[in-house]
Amino acid sequence: MAALSPRDAAAVLASAIPPPKKAANLLDPFSLKRVLDDTTSEVVLERGYVENVKLSNLKMSIGYVIFNVILQYVNLTKEKQYILFTHPFPGSFSGTGLAISSKLPRSSDMYTLRIESADSQHILALPPVELTKSVTKWFTKDGVLAEDIFWDDVESLLDTYENESRKSK
Repeated sequence: MAALSPRDAAAVLASAIPPPKKAANLLDPFSLKRVLDDTTSEVVLERGYVENVKLSNLKMSIGYVIFNVILQYVNLTKEKQYILFTHPFPGSFSGTGLAISSKLPRSSDMYTLRIESADSQHILALPPVELTKSVTKWFTKDGVLAEDIFWDDVESLLDTYENESRKSK
């Protein structure tokens, strides 16, 4: 008796396993319709018809464009150059969260990191603090981030911001 090829073995195995039973919530007409529609599609496709997905692709493309327009609007009006918004510091009963933004102008190596209050109009909002340095201070010649140095600079900027809190009390 000859051994089966992997493809033939998979076909035999697939035919031996019964397909899962299709179930629907009998009290949900949408569930019933979905199962019936899916089964109808399977029957037609099994007969050799090829599905035309142009309409589905068109709907996905239109949805993608609309979703991107909405995201761009939110980005331009709300986020601007912010990279992170936070809640107030845990355990703090007053104050606002942080809004952290950054800039790296084109054709410049000067990176600016800014920490400010997420609600600049709040009575407890602190003045913003900034750090501007050349990116060459944080990257090697091979483009590897010297994370410990950058981490220390960000923590130092956070300390400066938090010290403003103590000065204003």
